Amino acid sequence: MSEHWIHKGFSVLFIVFCLELGVFLVVYPWTDHWQVNTIPSLVPALLKIWNSDYLRGAVSGVGVLNIWVAVLEMGNFRRMTHIDS
Repeated sequence: MSEHWIHKGFSVLFIVFCLELGVFLVVYPWTDHWQVNTIPSLVPALLKIWNSDYLRGAVSGVGVLNIWVAVLEMGNFRRMTHIDS
């Protein structure tokens, strides 16, 4: 019985992690903090790529993918708890 609750707990943590990471990746590239970052200063030749809308869109796309995984896991979690009832 306790293993089942541990599995549920990890599922909830995974859902929360995916949602938070997804929202962060969707929003952060479009803030001013994206340009004031230490990563482009490490390789100045990549500064143009770092500030391109294509890279920002790709990072946001990964964020949307994380949100989608969280939604799918919510469905699996709901199904898992429905079966237990």
